[in-house]
Amino acid sequence: MLIDHWPLLGLRVRTDRIELRLPGDEELSELADLAARGVHEPGQRPFLMAWTDLPPAERARHVVTRHWRNLGAWTPQDWALGLAVFEDGRPVGVQAMWSRDFAITREVTSASWLGLAHQGRGIGREMRAAMLHLAFAGLGAAHATTASFTHNAAPLAISRKLGYRPDGITRDVLHGQVMVSQRMRLTREDWERTERPAVTVGGLQACLPLFGLAEAE
Repeated sequence: MLIDHWPLLGLRVRTDRIELRLPGDEELSELADLAARGVHEPGQRPFLMAWTDLPPAERARHVVTRHWRNLGAWTPQDWALGLAVFEDGRPVGVQAMWSRDFAITREVTSASWLGLAHQGRGIGREMRAAMLHLAFAGLGAAHATTASFTHNAAPLAISRKLGYRPDGITRDVLHGQVMVSQRMRLTREDWERTERPAVTVGGLQACLPLFGLAEAE
């Protein structure tokens, strides 16, 4: 079976409300349709990679090709895991994390998006909390980082609630303008003492070598 060669297909991260896992083909199509309908209000620019500026059809195609690209380029030394977020069995967004040389650095970086119709109900915080549980409790991470534009209040608020602390700024150029991002960092110690929803992880043991870890870990 395909899962024998690619055990990530069996990875499940769950809270009481949502489930994170790789999408099937038709679910990936639903995610693409969701992105085409909108990820943020018109005129906003929440991402440094300006994929949401694309026309709807190209935006949808970007979701599909990025998913395939991440899986196709995967190595234990350089990986990017984009898990679809499901509520009541339907995809509502994507929670991603990635790392290089994770077995040495024990550090992950994350980003996410949520369909516009599903925002404002606490799902963003819950899906990040689920990913952090996978990283810290499942994979043994020591640090997790993320970044958001300084004017993008919602993800920065989520980061603070989950225990992240400021970690400096980054200045980049987007559409000919300087955009300032606030970097945020969460240590294992801060994660352990921060209130968070209950999370369960299934199917991880067989996946550990894909993350550069021994199955005994």
